[in-house]
Amino acid sequence: MRAIVCHEWGSIDQLTLEDIDKPMPGDGEVLIRVEASAVNFADSIMVAGRYQTKPALPFTPGLETAGVVTECGPGVTEFAPGDRVMAILAYGGLAEYAIAKVAETFRIPSSMSFDEAGAFPVSYLSSHVAIRWLGRLEPGETMLVLGAAGGVGLTAVEIGKAMGARVIAAASSPEKLAVAREHGADELVNYTTENLTERVMELTFDKGVNVVYDPVGGALFDAALSATGWGGRILIVGFVGGVPQISANRLLVKNRSAMGSSLRHFRWHEPQKMNQSVQELFQWYVEGKLKPCVSQSLPLEDSVRAIALLTDRKAHGKVIVRP
Repeated sequence: MRAIVCHEWGSIDQLTLEDIDKPMPGDGEVLIRVEASAVNFADSIMVAGRYQTKPALPFTPGLETAGVVTECGPGVTEFAPGDRVMAILAYGGLAEYAIAKVAETFRIPSSMSFDEAGAFPVSYLSSHVAIRWLGRLEPGETMLVLGAAGGVGLTAVEIGKAMGARVIAAASSPEKLAVAREHGADELVNYTTENLTERVMELTFDKGVNVVYDPVGGALFDAALSATGWGGRILIVGFVGGVPQISANRLLVKNRSAMGSSLRHFRWHEPQKMNQSVQELFQWYVEGKLKPCVSQSLPLEDSVRAIALLTDRKAHGKVIVRP
């Protein structure tokens, strides 16, 4: 089969397209014929050797995929060949076939396309587990979403609306804010031309927001924390803008909390909550409340370009690779 292969830690530019052996599913695993795999910022970090987990070299990047089950490993009864599924992967999605654990493989709604399914697992689940289980967002509350047109930010906008919140979307350009508006944002803030804290406080009548969804970090975290109201919860999802430092007194004085949210925790330690998240997300998708945004779809041989679109911040929503 064809696959993108990483032979050494470093830049994504050294990734190569190669013919390798098709993998075989083991106990508790299925083999998926890949129809669409989304790329993630984390792919570049893994290739650089700086991700939380380090695969043995050589390996194939790709943290999520969608396609058709072709083989089931010993003892697998949950799936059968022909099932349309999406899956979260340890790695291996940028290939014609991928191995997935049964516990992290999910049948997709009949109305969901493979492109949508390929763009679904990491971004929507990362946002849902953060907002539902940690942020405890309630109907009528206000949530600020940073990087609101990015792969996870846009899903947070939709999830916030599905949960009955007022959503303030913040992004770096009018074009990105227009995308956030299309996906349900109530208010827009351009943090390139506007003071984020001042504008958010104005929009909340100086009360501040109840929840902040932050996949960006850096200086924006500090500005968003200043715009977080009494009892507010700030969800730390990523650091593409740099790792911020938090002064504990800023949390104490207004009873705020800052929480790191990793999908890995729910995959490994609270899978029942992750499964509840999947079912709620699928229900919202069927009801038309979620509309996965695939901004570009590229062939497997253009995988490096696909990842670069994210690292260079030239994409909104998700970028898909099709074998």
